[in-house]
Amino acid sequence: MKETVWKWAGRSAGAAILGGLALTGSAFAQEASAVSAYVDNSYLFLISGMVVMFMAAGFCMLEVGMVRAKNAATQAVKNVMLFSIAGIMVYLCGYNVIYNGANDKWIIDGILAMPEVWSQGDLGEMQGDYSAASDWFFQMVFVATAASIVSGTVAERVKILPFMIFTVVLTGFIYPIQASWQWGGGWLAEGGFSDFAGSTLVHSTGGWAALVGALLIGPRAGKYVDGKVNPMPGSNIPLAALGTFILWLGWFGFNGGSELVAGDPTAINDVSTIFANTNLAAAGGVVASAILCPIFFKKMDPTIVMNGAIGGLVAITAEPLAPALYEAIIIGAVGGAIIVFFVPLLDKLKIDDVVGAIPAHLVAGIFGTLVVAWNGGDIVWQAIGVVSIGAFVIVTSAITWLILKFTIGIRTSEEEELEGLDKYELGLEAYPEFTK
Repeated sequence: MKETVWKWAGRSAGAAILGGLALTGSAFAQEASAVSAYVDNSYLFLISGMVVMFMAAGFCMLEVGMVRAKNAATQAVKNVMLFSIAGIMVYLCGYNVIYNGANDKWIIDGILAMPEVWSQGDLGEMQGDYSAASDWFFQMVFVATAASIVSGTVAERVKILPFMIFTVVLTGFIYPIQASWQWGGGWLAEGGFSDFAGSTLVHSTGGWAALVGALLIGPRAGKYVDGKVNPMPGSNIPLAALGTFILWLGWFGFNGGSELVAGDPTAINDVSTIFANTNLAAAGGVVASAILCPIFFKKMDPTIVMNGAIGGLVAITAEPLAPALYEAIIIGAVGGAIIVFFVPLLDKLKIDDVVGAIPAHLVAGIFGTLVVAWNGGDIVWQAIGVVSIGAFVIVTSAITWLILKFTIGIRTSEEEELEGLDKYELGLEAYPEFTK
């Protein structure tokens, strides 16, 4: 009997120990899985953010290639400076204007969040599903993208100082406020608006700001004379092509990183699908613009074909996951066709867009946002989002540009413009051997 009792006690103790070990192992496995997902998610933000940061170089090369040689250095400096300003402004107030609403720190419920200096938080522990700094970095490079769109449109006649002041307002206030309406849990998010990676929140926002700037600054001297359009070819088309490819590459981080998670098989499969759809949309945009361009203009314009890729990329950005692969090609193709039709329309309206950013980012962005309804989005709320964000950006951009216009001035003199901004704004020309 005594032996039986001891055997039973031994078995019970062993079972208890094994059970405890099993529970401990299960808890350890869950903790390890959470840590692994945390690291994977953070890496998705960091790697995607680095790729999107490289888009700054893409915009720079595209714009430098499409402006005339006498303005190339100025355009390069503007792109370096605007990226730097965006980073500082997102740190000082922009990030928390976008996302403080998610923490119920609204000044006006659902519309305006509390501006605060961003903080990394406790670095000694996991900070939710991903590192706080990885998310900040990823969002910051998005803001810089919107400013780059404006830079290309108003090139060759805007002064550097007022443009940089406008960039401060755009990246610190205009962009973050409207982004908070969706990504910060504001009224558009609650209503049912959807913009996965920013066809409207990033690209149309930059496009609206660029359009207002182009209207208030006016066209370049000699662009429109006696009802005729005088072409002003860019200085370096191969450089513009390099910029296009860099932007194409950067879009994989732009769209892929917006999945926000990569810590499980489903999430990484989604990221992979986003890559595929993004690439096919760009290809569709190129092919469509290359086919349509000779039909309407007799010859293929390389700048329109390059912008066809960008139009396709912008169009797929609002929803790069849900479409089937063939649908992504169609969406991208429409984005490319938009470039072909809207570039000459702007010239008819005497709106001087040096690099074609308004068709590629604004118009293609509107289309991309509305076509989300093709894969289940609410067309009414998509339209509400487009109109409300457009109205907000137009009004705030106009106020900012007008204040600058009537205080320090926003446009160079005609003499300075004809001589080139490199000489007057910088005192150093990009290609001194050629321009002299």
